[in-house]
Amino acid sequence: MKRIEQAASTEAALKDAARRVFARQGYLNTKITDITAEAGRAAGSFYNHFTSKEELLTALLTDALAESDAAIFAPDSQHRANFSDRDAVRWHVENYWRFSTRYAVELSALRQAAQVNAEFGAQLEAMMASNVEHLSDHLNPITEAGRSLPGAAELVLAMFESLLDGFRYRWQLAHGRFGGRRIDDAEAIDTLTEFIYRALNG
Repeated sequence: MKRIEQAASTEAALKDAARRVFARQGYLNTKITDITAEAGRAAGSFYNHFTSKEELLTALLTDALAESDAAIFAPDSQHRANFSDRDAVRWHVENYWRFSTRYAVELSALRQAAQVNAEFGAQLEAMMASNVEHLSDHLNPITEAGRSLPGAAELVLAMFESLLDGFRYRWQLAHGRFGGRRIDDAEAIDTLTEFIYRALNG
């Protein structure tokens, strides 16, 4: 195996190992040596790719956001930048729901990391905020139709993202059970869609 290929293989192995260890024992309880042991690599190999556990987590999140962007721009994507259209709102809700399900480990690790490292938390918050800012033009069709947003666009977008993130996290903690019954993904997505669509469109 060529050196470049070997390096790429090691980096991928460390990322995969980190996800497994974070899922098993939590981000805060994970040591770098736990990750290298899980990956079957020498302890020193970690620092050939990452300067810290925080940098590895940032790399995992960057990969996740890149995959999300790829879904938006895929040739068969049903994405539309129009939050006056219920189907467009639902596409974004469902896309986020699938993203947060697939990357639940990374998002949980992010919350834990931000609690103990304010600077790291601020950096990642800026990364996440930039991922939400691209939605600003999605609000334009609402105002162009003569309707008023419930508040300033930047605040509306922050609430949009927080509602999705907060409810998905609570749904995960409750194992989808509310009011004594199990709420499946489809019902959660449909109800979130209706809630957000009505809030945005009055």
